Amino acid sequence: MSATGVAARALAALAALVAVLAIAQTPATEKLPPADWLAIRSVVEDQRAALVTGDARRAFAYASPGLRLRFGNAPTFLAMVRRSYSPLVEARDAHLLEGAVVDGRVIQPLQLVMPDDTVLVALYTMERLRGGAWRVAACLIAPSTLRAT
Repeated sequence: MSATGVAARALAALAALVAVLAIAQTPATEKLPPADWLAIRSVVEDQRAALVTGDARRAFAYASPGLRLRFGNAPTFLAMVRRSYSPLVEARDAHLLEGAVVDGRVIQPLQLVMPDDTVLVALYTMERLRGGAWRVAACLIAPSTLRAT
């Protein structure tokens, strides 16, 4: 890919990240208790496991109410993920990175190692439901300068 193509892709990823961060917010303070991070990590891991195995119903259950409304049903949601977020399914390995609260938005990064050893990062924006459960409100997959060895 040319330098112009790389720059355009990086700019597009940055614009998408800004959009993702504008979608879901939590009115919580800038720090979350460890129990929340544990629950968030569990949601991200469980949803990815469901996506990898093709369990549309289980993967859809981890989506926020807004995403559920937008996609309507589990098969449509799974088809969208396979089409637009294929690295989540195709990665040969995945590692949760340290999450953060950025401007009131809860972000959980997931490092994805692809079969060709390229590394991507999925940035999950999380939403806390009224009962306290966490759900995935958005996801952005961004390139990384790292390469698996």
